[in-house]
Amino acid sequence: MTKTDTRDIRATVAQIKRLEKAGCEIVRLAVPDREAVAALGEIRRKVRVPLVADIHFDHRLALASIEAGVDALRINPGNIGSPKKVGEVVRAAREHRIPIRIGVNSGSLEKDLLAKYGAVTADAMVASALRHIRMFEDLDFFDIKVSLKASDIPRTLEAYRLLAPKVDYPFHAGITEAGGLFTGSIRSAAGLALLLNEGLADTIRISLTAPPEKEVAAAWTLLRSLGLRSRGVDIISCPTCGRVEVDLMRIASEVEKRLSSLETPMTVAVMGCMVNGPGEAREADIGVACGRRSGVIIKKGRVLRKVKEDRIVPELVKEVVRAGRGKTERTKRGST
Repeated sequence: MTKTDTRDIRATVAQIKRLEKAGCEIVRLAVPDREAVAALGEIRRKVRVPLVADIHFDHRLALASIEAGVDALRINPGNIGSPKKVGEVVRAAREHRIPIRIGVNSGSLEKDLLAKYGAVTADAMVASALRHIRMFEDLDFFDIKVSLKASDIPRTLEAYRLLAPKVDYPFHAGITEAGGLFTGSIRSAAGLALLLNEGLADTIRISLTAPPEKEVAAAWTLLRSLGLRSRGVDIISCPTCGRVEVDLMRIASEVEKRLSSLETPMTVAVMGCMVNGPGEAREADIGVACGRRSGVIIKKGRVLRKVKEDRIVPELVKEVVRAGRGKTERTKRGST
């Protein structure tokens, strides 16, 4: 989700383009008022990625966003308005053939459901989702995605597990208000890994109090770790110990920074000593096994050369970029 003021077209377009470059495949924008709606059309024309309008409180903003050309809507059943107003949005979406995500959030559940269940429980969240799914279906609308987000993992998991046997719609998943970069990444990964492993997430967002590019990076790292998607460099590095005789923390950090923009799927090993280093480096596309103030660069199991500590980063990066360029060229030749 963008974190700019949607009314600031220049800043929003710039952020979306950075997100596209980082590998983001769907972008959601907050649409709080008419001025934000007015900006949507120009933003849509200037970017390639599908755009989702995030609507709260005023169903008329959803109707106007559809006319502005967005690719999808996300509405919150707890605050979008009466069934009549929701019906207007659904009919407009059907006419324009765009999907709607029913986004149930623990922080804005309907008052009658809070009274019935006594608290924001997983059952209450599922009841909210089912209420609106049935409403959409009664209006002959089935282009639906559903999310059930809470800020804690157990309640989120329970909600998705309860809803899954009841409907056959794709799920968008995330741990909402997860926290800052460190805490939020861990909390999100813990919850999303379980949901993804159980087949309960078709799209995901890692929600962090951090720049949105960091959210995308964390999401790709999670997907690569689970073997679900492949994009960019996957860096394997050892935790260091008393055997390490180089500044491995600096080396690994610098390598990760320099290779962050490389899109070609590759595994790169940065290993600190000769215990596991050579084995891990041989299994990677490119790797380095470090010794006393030096490192051995290894490519596909073949030792290329030994370099001094101050040359490890540039020599390793050079080999990775060269290998990535070769992979890209082979892929292009294979597709022609």
